[in-house]
Amino acid sequence: MIAKETVIQIVEAYLKDTEHYLVDLKVSTNNRISVEIDHFDGVSIDFCSDLSRYIELNLDREIEDYELEVSSAGLTEPFKVRKQYEKNIGNEVEVVTKEGKKIIGILKEISEEEITIEVEKMVKPEGAKRKIAVKEDSKIAFNNIKTTKYIIRFK
Repeated sequence: MIAKETVIQIVEAYLKDTEHYLVDLKVSTNNRISVEIDHFDGVSIDFCSDLSRYIELNLDREIEDYELEVSSAGLTEPFKVRKQYEKNIGNEVEVVTKEGKKIIGILKEISEEEITIEVEKMVKPEGAKRKIAVKEDSKIAFNNIKTTKYIIRFK
């Protein structure tokens, strides 16, 4: 079986001088290699194919056969690395906490320990007849996040 660490080293060597980053890498027991990358401005098909060729040049099919797939991070997939949070500052996201609470709002900032999401709530001020929309910041610790996904809205 091809060692996952070997493939990670190959991929990171290729990505080193680019702004692309590794999101996920899997090597199955039957040598099916899946590489998922991302970039703040998106990933082109050409970049994926160039990375695929680079990996193939550095792995020897004569020693061990494998299947290789290189792709960009899926829009609807949960975030897997910190850079995906950085990429989505200013975008609407859905966070599910480990307690199962769902929070939807604009990702405002991230720190070492937590993220800040601007959430819109409907509040009825004292003496008012109608509720009004109020924006407030909600801080969520990384260790309390089960999943975070980018929300796609068609308006």
